[in-house]
Amino acid sequence: MCGHSAQACRLALVLALDVSNSVDADEDALQRNGLATALLAPAVRDAFFASDAPVALAVFEWSGRHHQRMMQDWVLIDTPATLEIVADKIATTPRFYYEFPTAIGYALGFSAGLLDTAPQCDAQTIDVSGDGVNNDGFEPRDAFLAFDLEGVTINGLVIEVPEDAALRAGQIDLTTYYLQNVIQGPGAFIEVARGFDDFARAMEIKLVRELGVLMLGQNTLLAVGQDG
Repeated sequence: MCGHSAQACRLALVLALDVSNSVDADEDALQRNGLATALLAPAVRDAFFASDAPVALAVFEWSGRHHQRMMQDWVLIDTPATLEIVADKIATTPRFYYEFPTAIGYALGFSAGLLDTAPQCDAQTIDVSGDGVNNDGFEPRDAFLAFDLEGVTINGLVIEVPEDAALRAGQIDLTTYYLQNVIQGPGAFIEVARGFDDFARAMEIKLVRELGVLMLGQNTLLAVGQDG
C-alpha cells in the first residue's frame, strides 16, 4: 500500500500487462520497455504533474486465472524522480509467468483487490492491455458482478497481431470484444496498438487520456490507435 495516503490524490491507476502464452519473450520485452518509455514521454510526464494532486500507480502482469504478479505496488507519483524510478523498475523487472492462458476476468478481479488497498483518490481507473480474448475462467462481464467495480473506469489497450487474423477467422475481432466485454465506467475507451512494436505509442496516448481531467457526463469512447 502506498505510504502517502494522507496526501490528496486525484487518480488511482492500475496498469495490467498481458503475459499469457500468446506473448513471446520479444513481445513481452516490447511491452515492458514500451510502458517504461511511455511513462517518461514528455506528454505523459506533463500529464502526471499537471495538477498539484498526484496520481497513485500500481502495475502487475497477468495471464491465467491464478497467475497475477505485482511489478510495482502502489506508489504516489509525486516527483519526476519517482516516475523515473518506477519506469526503470518496469523495464527491468523479469517476467514471472510464461505458459498460462488468458484470464481477463480474473485480472479484473485482481485489479479490484488492488483498488481496495489504494490510497484515497478522487477517481479509480483500471488499464488492461492484451492480445487475445478471455479463454480461462469467468468472463470479464462476470467480474463486474462478482467484484465491487462500481464507479471504476476500465479502459482497454488492444494489441492487434496481424498474423493472428487467420486464426481468428469467424470470431469477433479483438477491438469489438474489448468494447463489448471489457471496458466500462465513466469515460471508458479503447486504444489500439498495431502489434507489439506499436505498444509504446499506443500506451503513451492512452496514459495522456487517463491522466487528464475526467469530465462529468463523458460518454464511452472507442479510440482507434492510429494517428488521425
